[in-house]
Amino acid sequence: MKPSAAHIVIVEDDPVTRAKLAAYFAAVGYRVSEAEDGDSMREILAERPADLLMIDIQLPGEDGLQLTREQRERSEAGIILVTGRTDTVDRIVGLELGADDYVTKPFDQRELLARVKNLLRRVRRSGVAAEIGMVRKFLGWTLDLGSRTLRDNSGEFTDLTRAEFRALALLSANPGKVLSRDRLLHEIAHRDWDPADRTVDVVVRRLRQKLGDDSRHPRIIVTSHGEGYLFAASLKG
Repeated sequence: MKPSAAHIVIVEDDPVTRAKLAAYFAAVGYRVSEAEDGDSMREILAERPADLLMIDIQLPGEDGLQLTREQRERSEAGIILVTGRTDTVDRIVGLELGADDYVTKPFDQRELLARVKNLLRRVRRSGVAAEIGMVRKFLGWTLDLGSRTLRDNSGEFTDLTRAEFRALALLSANPGKVLSRDRLLHEIAHRDWDPADRTVDVVVRRLRQKLGDDSRHPRIIVTSHGEGYLFAASLKG
C-alpha cells in the first residue's frame, strides 16, 4: 500500500456491512479504519485524520446527521452518507449539513468506489482551491471564495451551508448563463439530477431567502423554466 493512499473511515454499526466495505476498499489500495459509532470515530480521527468519511445515518446514539454536522465544522474531509431510507428529506438534510454525497442501501460496491474516487479528487483540489483569494461583489453582497464567506453591505456575515456556498459559487462564476439542475446538483452533491429530485430547488430557495431575493421578482438568481437557474446580478469584483 502506498503511504500516500487516502484514509477512509467507515462509520457503520453493523459489523458485517462494515467488514465487507473495509475489505473492499483496502483491497483497492486505500487505508481503511472502522468505527461502530461516533466515539470510536473520534478516537480514530484524533490519531489519523480522514480524507473521507463514510457514515451510516442510522447509528445508535448520535446518528449520522449529527456526526456530519460536527465533522463539517471541524474538517474539509469528504463525507458520504449511507442510508437504508429512500426519504428525500434525509438526503436534503444531509447535504445541507455538509455531506458531499449519499448512497442508498443496497448499493453496488463498484458504483460506491466510483463515487469515492470522484469525491477524493475534489477534496484534494480543496473544493474551490483554484479560486482562493477571489472576491465577488454584487448588489451589496460580498462572496469570498477563499474564506468561503458571504457578507452583506454592512459587513455582517451570513451563514451558508456547504451546499448553498457551492451553488452560489458556481452560479456567480457563470453570470448571465443558465445552469441546468443537473450541473448544479453535480456540484452540490456529485450526482445526476432526476425530475423527482428537489434538492437544487430547495437550496436555491434558501439562498434566495438569505440574499433577500424575491422569487417573484428576483434580481440575483433567476429561474429559467424547464432549464435551470441563472445568476442575473452584475459582478463588481
